[in-house]
Order: sequence, then structure tokens, then C-alpha cells
Amino acid sequence: MPRYIVERTFSSGLHLPCTQDGASTCANVVERNAEGGVTWVQSFVSADKQKTFCVYDGPDPAAIRAAAERNGLPADAITEVRVLDPYFYH
Repeated sequence: MPRYIVERTFSSGLHLPCTQDGASTCANVVERNAEGGVTWVQSFVSADKQKTFCVYDGPDPAAIRAAAERNGLPADAITEVRVLDPYFYH
């Protein structure tokens, strides 16, 4: 399955509480993603909470974008990526 980085901008900042409500929000995102065969792997959030860089697996960019729309999330850029790590040559 291809892997993608999804760049998102939250002009007012991303506010996801570390509570049961936040956990439920994440679970709902996972459930809606699955409708299109999309898996949220992990996300990185900028210090100012205005940008996220999310790692997703999915069949194609259209499926990733459709999942974002179902979840009411922005998707500024979707880039297919491959893994490169410092142990590649060992």
C-alpha cells in the first residue's frame, strides 16, 4: 500500500484535548478513514499547532483527500513517500 505525507494548515491552531473527548475524536477519524481503505499511521504537529504532517497509508491520493473531506480536515498537500532511514546501508 502506498504511503503519503499529508500537510494540513489549521489557522486557529489544532486543539485536540488529551481527554476522552480527544480520544473519541481520533477514533472517529480512524473509523471514517477505513471507509475508503485509508489508515492514519501518525502525525507530527508544529510547535505553534498551526501545521500538521500526517503519515497515511492508502490506495491513492484521491482516497486520502476523500477521507480528509469526510473528517472535515484540510489537506493542503498530499505527497507519496518512501522510507529512507540512516540504517539503509547496514
